[in-house]
Amino acid sequence: MQQTPAKRRAAIVYNPVKLDADATRPVLAAIEADGDWAPSLWLETSVDDPGTGQTASALEQGVDVVIAAGGDGTVRIVAEGLRGTGVPLALLPSGTGNLLARNLNLTLDDPEQSLRTALTGADRPIDMALIDIRGDDGTTHRHAYLVMAGLGLDAKMLANTDDDLKAKAGWLAYVKAIGLALQDTDQLRLRYRLDSGPTHRVRAHTIIMGNCGSLPANILLLPDAAVDDGRMQIVLLRPEGFFGWVQIMTKIFWENGVLRRTSAGRRLIGVTKEVRALDYLNGKRLDVSLNRAEQIQLDGDSFGEARSFRTWVDPSSLLVRVPRDATD
Repeated sequence: MQQTPAKRRAAIVYNPVKLDADATRPVLAAIEADGDWAPSLWLETSVDDPGTGQTASALEQGVDVVIAAGGDGTVRIVAEGLRGTGVPLALLPSGTGNLLARNLNLTLDDPEQSLRTALTGADRPIDMALIDIRGDDGTTHRHAYLVMAGLGLDAKMLANTDDDLKAKAGWLAYVKAIGLALQDTDQLRLRYRLDSGPTHRVRAHTIIMGNCGSLPANILLLPDAAVDDGRMQIVLLRPEGFFGWVQIMTKIFWENGVLRRTSAGRRLIGVTKEVRALDYLNGKRLDVSLNRAEQIQLDGDSFGEARSFRTWVDPSSLLVRVPRDATD
């Protein structure tokens, strides 16, 4: 007797603080019925386990796609668990950042469309970045990230962010934190080596490594970063006083955020001078050591302090579910 093929099944790993599960369940159930999918596994994250165990459970039960429903932290943790498995990640954006969804030009404010893409879309392979972080005690921890990692201004800003205010006011909560971080005049003293090149010694206010380039509010921080080129882009912010910060903001907000979006603007950029306060690098691997431990962040989450680290690209190691017309 011929057996009936098992129905496809999804799992949704969700942060209950960010997702209204009661409102989402009937929407997903209707899409499942339309596509003849089995009812999805609903796996709620917790403070003790923000997604690692839930993702492993979904894989053990043989699901066909895992939907990450939460902020950037939930997406990063689920993606880390799916890296190299061949099981695609789908995104149900929630929270204040949604950085990967923004960089993939996915829908941010239409949950039904996001869920429909999760079950009917196509799979796009993208790169992930890995990082080995060594602390002052000599221990090393490995993590993955999807968008950006950094030390300096952005990590200090996150450390200064009021979590309660962030929950209520979103990205407005970072305004106060940025002000506090800018008051810190200490520079990073670091040595870095890009790929197999020579070692450089520099002082910088901030160093950011990225697999993607866009931030909320139309900020294009890393204009040459791409999710599928097997490389990362690095930026060193080295302002000298107020004028240096003006140069950086002009470069990021005007040149990257406005001029690069048109052909005429890109031609104009070609005749502008490079900004001394802003150094861009590109490569596959970066080794950094610092004279003292510094705060480090991955995809918007603080990961404590790093005395040194190595970060590199793992090409095409993650499948992401996108609308079918996006792959044409």
